[in-house]
Amino acid sequence: MKRAAAEILRTYGPFPGAAQVGGVSYDGRRVWFAAGDRLHAFDPRSGEMVRSLAVAGQAGTAFDGRHLFQIARDRILEIDPESGGVLATIPAPGGEGCSGLAWAEGTLWVGRYRARQIHQIDPRTGTVLRTIASDRFVTGVCWVEGELWHGTWEGEESELRRVDAGTGEVLESLVMPPGVGVSGLEADGGERFFCGGGDSGTVRLVRRPRRGAGKGPAGG
Repeated sequence: MKRAAAEILRTYGPFPGAAQVGGVSYDGRRVWFAAGDRLHAFDPRSGEMVRSLAVAGQAGTAFDGRHLFQIARDRILEIDPESGGVLATIPAPGGEGCSGLAWAEGTLWVGRYRARQIHQIDPRTGTVLRTIASDRFVTGVCWVEGELWHGTWEGEESELRRVDAGTGEVLESLVMPPGVGVSGLEADGGERFFCGGGDSGTVRLVRRPRRGAGKGPAGG
């Protein structure tokens, strides 16, 4: 396993009216994050908040190219990002306790925090298609260029891990500084991760190692 210190490039926030940051996603223009009772979006160039939707979201957030998906306790909501309307709901795998959320090739990938698992599910029914195990608590989940990454956060230790999507084997780890946690994870499709910072109320920009192009869309 490759292991290196995470390189933090920038810190966004804290943001007005958002005491915490849970799930994080990116729609190509705006970075969205769940803040408990609302979904907020900011411009990653200026760092200014540009949207706010009255939709509950305690954990993972994802974007499929048209709609947002948001973990809200024991449900996953499909949301119109322009109106904030909830278009559909499905059960979250295992009920409450889900963490990260990512969209990849027509399915959702859902982290289970204390269960130390990642489920691949059908976005229409919530049916679990595959489960992989982790040896750490799972926070944010992200697909980018054919790579599956997830955050971990236990005590004062947090890292970003690239794992084998079939076996869960850890292939690479980016270690965050002591006391800096990762609550949500998303990629910009290139060389940067957006990392939710939990009750710090911030989103941190972290450099992603590049190994050449792969297949598979990013998720958050």
